[in-house]
Amino acid sequence: MNILVTGSAGFIGANLVLRLLESGLGQEHLHIVGLDSMNNYYEPTLKEYRLSTIDKKAAGHPKHSYTFVKGTIADKELIDKLFAEEKFDIVVNLAAQAGVRYSIENPDAYIESNVRGFYNILEACRHSLTPASSPEGKGSYQGVQHLVYASSSSVYGGNKKIPFSVEDRVDYPVSLYAATKKSNELFAHCYSKLYGIPTTGLRFFTVYGPAGRPDMAYFGFTNKLLAGKTIQIFNYGNCRRDFTYVDDIVEGIVRVMAKAPGTEVPYAIYNIGGGQPENLLDFVNILQEELVRAGVLPSDYDFEAHKELVPMQPGDVPTTYADASALERDFGFTPKITLREGLRKFAQWYKEFYQ
Repeated sequence: MNILVTGSAGFIGANLVLRLLESGLGQEHLHIVGLDSMNNYYEPTLKEYRLSTIDKKAAGHPKHSYTFVKGTIADKELIDKLFAEEKFDIVVNLAAQAGVRYSIENPDAYIESNVRGFYNILEACRHSLTPASSPEGKGSYQGVQHLVYASSSSVYGGNKKIPFSVEDRVDYPVSLYAATKKSNELFAHCYSKLYGIPTTGLRFFTVYGPAGRPDMAYFGFTNKLLAGKTIQIFNYGNCRRDFTYVDDIVEGIVRVMAKAPGTEVPYAIYNIGGGQPENLLDFVNILQEELVRAGVLPSDYDFEAHKELVPMQPGDVPTTYADASALERDFGFTPKITLREGLRKFAQWYKEFYQ
């Protein structure tokens, strides 16, 4: 089985590749192609660290193979070439320009990657479905059998009804990032309907963990506290987030990969979230306790002197809260790792990596 993972040097992508190399997705031989642009949206050393971890894992698994390709999904020629050469059975598209606030500052990056890039992936999947019996067919290869792609809890925008269900309307995004993710879901439905491409979108809820994204609150707060700077807690602390540890996200992806939608229109959407939203002030308290426990910060650190409660920022929402019952119903899985357990693992990694 041949699998493409885009965004493979990213936080979720790298963890997914590591998991696939370990489990093999139940296959005797798995060939994984990882694609990543290695852009400088955040410090490239983290992406290089993740790639080196993958290389070490791949070297120890002779039954499975891994190839890394540097490039962007916005490069249509590169995408078409990869699909023609590798004949992917499953595609997991995690490559995207992430971040709500950055979409206000640099909208072009979101259109380039999240819209044009995703379109290129869909087109490549479509053209891979040439019947093997036709003159254009190649042996017994039937084309991409499942496209799994990253959506986001951001698509729920300012919805008042909680928890957020995949049955809810998501017509009013409050950031360009959210709008591009909703467009991915619409594009995917169109291609599933017109061309029979099985697609599954996964709405991730505030993913965190070791070697994560520095622009996420838990990572950014840690950097600032260590530097003696003040952290800003938005909406005066009256925000709640449904934090999901990265291992739970990867478990959900792996289960979904193995089971493509079988309906008349082979299209599905799922939430992957912990289902237990945490108040930001409680989150900060747990984070600081675990940073002290790991030795990242001293036990006498004056946290109160380094906190500032500020108003809500543009594009943000007060609450994210996942109803993941559809995922549990169809795949028998619900995220289980608690916030304290996850932040403890992050703090331990941070101590080892930076200090």
